[in-house]
Amino acid sequence: MNTNKKEYFMNKFKKLGLTALAGSLVAFSAHAGELTVTGGANITLKHGNAASGSNTSGRGIGTDKDVAFTGSGELDNGTTFSVVTATVDSQTGLTSGYISIATPSFGSFLMGNHSGAAHYKYDEEVPTAYEQLSDITALVTTNKVGDFMDNNHITYTSPTFDFGGASITLDLGYASDANDTQTGDGGTPGGGTYGSGTEAGITIAYDALKIGVYGAERENNRTATANVDDVRDEFNGVWYAKYSFGPVTIGYSESYLDSGVTGSAEGVNAAKTLRTAAGIFEGNQMGIAFNVNDNLSISYSESEETYDAQDNASTAVADVDMEVDAIQFAYSMGGMSIKAYQMDVTNPAFDENADDSKVTEIALGLAF
Repeated sequence: MNTNKKEYFMNKFKKLGLTALAGSLVAFSAHAGELTVTGGANITLKHGNAASGSNTSGRGIGTDKDVAFTGSGELDNGTTFSVVTATVDSQTGLTSGYISIATPSFGSFLMGNHSGAAHYKYDEEVPTAYEQLSDITALVTTNKVGDFMDNNHITYTSPTFDFGGASITLDLGYASDANDTQTGDGGTPGGGTYGSGTEAGITIAYDALKIGVYGAERENNRTATANVDDVRDEFNGVWYAKYSFGPVTIGYSESYLDSGVTGSAEGVNAAKTLRTAAGIFEGNQMGIAFNVNDNLSISYSESEETYDAQDNASTAVADVDMEVDAIQFAYSMGGMSIKAYQMDVTNPAFDENADDSKVTEIALGLAF
C-alpha cells in the first residue's frame, strides 16, 4: 500500500473514531441528567396584633428568599430520579431535601426530610388564593396532622389505578425516628420521647371531585406519667373533599389529633400547647376559591377547632373552641404577583382569656 493510500485510510479511521466518540458522549449526556435552580422572593407589609392573642398591634416590613436546587436524570429502563435541596431564608443552611425514584410501572419512592412525606398531600386541602390558614397563624393544629413523619422518612406512592372511572392512588410512609427533626448522612437518632412512625393515605378522583383519607401513628415512649400503662401511641387522622365547577372550587376537611398525652386537663383560660396538653384536638376547615380570570383569584376560608379535655370528673373542664377565618386574593403578572389576606382568630391557642387576633398582610412576590 502506497503512502498516500495509507494516510487516506488513517484519516478515514480517525474521523470514524471521533464520530463514534462524539455519538457516545451525546448518548451519555442524555442520561447524565441536569441541574436546575429555581427560587423567589417576597416582600411583605403586615399589620395587626400577634396571633398569640396579645393586644399589642404593630406594622412591619419583611422579606423572604427561597432557592431550590433540583437534579434529575433517567436510567436506561425508564426509571427517573430527582434530588431536591432547598435553602433557608438566610441562605446559610438547608430547610428541606429529598431523593425521589419513580419507576415506569411500580410507583415511586421518596426519601428525605422536612418535605415530601404523605401528610403534605392531605392536611389543609381546602382551596385558597394565597396561603393555607396554618401559614397565616401557626395556631391551626390541622396542619400538624402527621408532621412527625418529616424525619428522614421513606414514602411510597403507588401508580394510579382506574376503578369504575375513578382514579385511585395510595401513599404509604415509614420513619424510624418520628420526631420531626433531621438525621444526617450516616447519623443515628438519639431516641427519646417518641419511636417509629407510620402513615397511610388514599386519594380518589372522579371527574371534578377529589377525596382523600389519611392516618398516621407513632410510638409514644413517655415514662414521666405516674402510671406507665396510661401511655398510648399518638394517632392523627384527616379526610377532605374538593369539587370544582368552572372557575369555582369548594373544599371541606376534618381532622383529629390525639397526642397520647395523659394528665390533668387544662382550663379554658390557659393557652394549650400541642402534644403537651392532655386532651384531643378536633377541627374542620372549609374554603371556596373563585378564579376571576387567568390572573386574578379570590378565596374565603374558615377553620373551627375544638380542644376536648377528655375530663370526665364531676368538676369537668369545659371544651374550648378556636375559630379562624380569612379572605384572600392573588393577582399575577408573569413572574411577579401581588397577594394579600385578612385573618381573624377567636380564642387563640384555645384560650378564652386571650384577646382576639386580627392580621392583614400584603405581599409582592418575584419568581425565577
